[in-house]
Amino acid sequence: MINILASPVTDGILAVLQPDTLIYIVLGICIGMLVGAFPGVTATMAIALASGFTLTLEPTQGLAVLLTIYVAAQFGDRVPAILLNTPGTPSSISTTFDGYPLALQGKAGLALTTSAFGSAVGMIFGIAILAIAAVPLSAFAMQFGPPEMFALVVFGLTMMVGVSSGRIIKGLAAGAFGLVLSTVGRDPITGDPRFTFGILELNGGIPFIAVIIGFFGVAEVLNQIITRHKQHHAKPVTQMGQWMPDAQLMRRLAKPMGIGAVTGSVVGLVPAVGGDIAGIIAWDNAKKTSKHKEEFGKGSFEGLTAGDTSSTATLGGSVATTMALGVPGDSVMAVMIGSMMIWGIQPGPALFSTNPDLISSLVTIMLIATVLTLVLSLLRMRGMVKLLELPSRYLWVIILIFCMVGTYSVSNSVFDVFTMMIASLVGLFMLRFGFPAGPAVLGLILGPLAESNLRRALIIDGWASIFTSPIAVILLLIALSALILPPLRGLVQRRKNASKGSDLPSMVP
Repeated sequence: MINILASPVTDGILAVLQPDTLIYIVLGICIGMLVGAFPGVTATMAIALASGFTLTLEPTQGLAVLLTIYVAAQFGDRVPAILLNTPGTPSSISTTFDGYPLALQGKAGLALTTSAFGSAVGMIFGIAILAIAAVPLSAFAMQFGPPEMFALVVFGLTMMVGVSSGRIIKGLAAGAFGLVLSTVGRDPITGDPRFTFGILELNGGIPFIAVIIGFFGVAEVLNQIITRHKQHHAKPVTQMGQWMPDAQLMRRLAKPMGIGAVTGSVVGLVPAVGGDIAGIIAWDNAKKTSKHKEEFGKGSFEGLTAGDTSSTATLGGSVATTMALGVPGDSVMAVMIGSMMIWGIQPGPALFSTNPDLISSLVTIMLIATVLTLVLSLLRMRGMVKLLELPSRYLWVIILIFCMVGTYSVSNSVFDVFTMMIASLVGLFMLRFGFPAGPAVLGLILGPLAESNLRRALIIDGWASIFTSPIAVILLLIALSALILPPLRGLVQRRKNASKGSDLPSMVP
C-alpha cells in the first residue's frame, strides 16, 4: 500500500491538486471559453499568446493553463457555431451543419446543451486513449535510433503538410521555410554558429515563441483588420427555447455519441489530423447509420452530437502522439511543444521514463478541466449572446497588446519583439496567399531534431542505415503516401466529374 501511495501516478495527481495549480486550471477554463466563443480567435492563437506568460511558471502549472485553454475552447467554440453559424474554431465546423438550423427552429438552448454533453463524452474518451496508449507508444518508440527518429520527424512534418486543406505544394513550401529557419544558430553537432550574421541573440537560434505568436497571433489580427469590410456580421440567435434534453432524446443520442467517440479517438492518434476532419467524418458516419437521414443538415441532434463528440475526442490522441513521439498531433500541440522545450520537457520516446508522473498529471488536468467546463457550459450563460455582439476592434486591440507583452516577457528582450513583428508580416503574407503556418512552425521546432539525427545516422552507416531500418522505411513510405495520395484522389475525382459532365448532353432528349 505504501508503494502504491508513493507511485508516480499519485505524485502526478497530487501535483495537479495543489491549490495554485487548480487556480491556473480555472483561469485556463475562463480564457478557453472566451476564446472559443469569439469567432476568428482560434485555440492555436490563444495558446501561442498564453505561452509567453506561462514560461515563468512551473511545468505542471504551465501545462495546466495551456491544456485547459485547449479543452475549454472545444466547448466554447460551439456557441458561435450554433448561434451565429460561424465556427469559433476549426474543430466546430461540423457543429454548424445542424446546430444553426436547430437554433433557427427555436431549439438553440437544447442544441447548446446536447453539444456540451457530446463534447464532454468525446473528451473523456480521448483522455482514456491518452491514459492507455501514451506509455506503450512511448515504450515502443524507445527502440528508435537516429534513423528512426529522423524518419519520425519527416513523418510528422509531411502528415501536417498532407492535411493542409489541399494545399500540399504550399504546405511543402511552408515546411521547407521552417526547416531553413531552424538552421539559424549553433550547429547541433559541432556547436559552430551558422547564419547568425554576428547577432548574438541568434546564437541560440530564432526565438520560436516570438515566431509562433507572430504567425498565429498578430498575423491573424492583421488579416482580420484588412478583411473587415468583407466580413458579414450576423446577429446571433437569441431565442433559446428549452434547455435540458429529456431521457428519450438522450437515449437516441447514445449511438451517434458512440460513433463520434470511436471515430475521434482513432483519428486523434494520427499526427496533424485535427478535430475539424474528425467531426466531418463522424457526422457522415452517423448519417449513414441513422434512421432519420433526412434530418441531417437541416437540424439533427444526432448529427450535432456525433460531430461534436468526435472533434473533442481527438484531443487525447493528439496529446498522446505529441508526448510519446515528439510529433505534434495538430497545430495547437506544435505550439505547446515550444513551451515545453523551454520548461525543460522534451516530448519524445524518453519523456515518460524521465518524467513518470507526467502522464497522470496530464490526465488529471484534462479530466478536471472537462468536468468544470461542462458545468460552466450548462449554466445557461445568456450573457454569452451579448458577448458575441462585441465589436471586433476591441478584441484586436487586446490581442495585440498581449502579443507584445507576452513576447517581451519570455526573455525580457526587445529583439524578440522585433522578431515577432517580422514573423507577423511573414505570417500575414502566408495567410493572404494560402500558405499554412503549421508546417512552418513544425519545421522550425523539429528541424534541429531532424538534422542531428540524420547526421548521426549518416555517420554510423551512411544512407544504408536509414533504408535498412524497417521502421524508418515504413514511416518514410507513409509520409510519401500522405503527399501523393491526396492529389491522386483529387485527380480521379475530377476525371469522374468530367466524365459525368460529358454524359449529360446525351441524357437530354
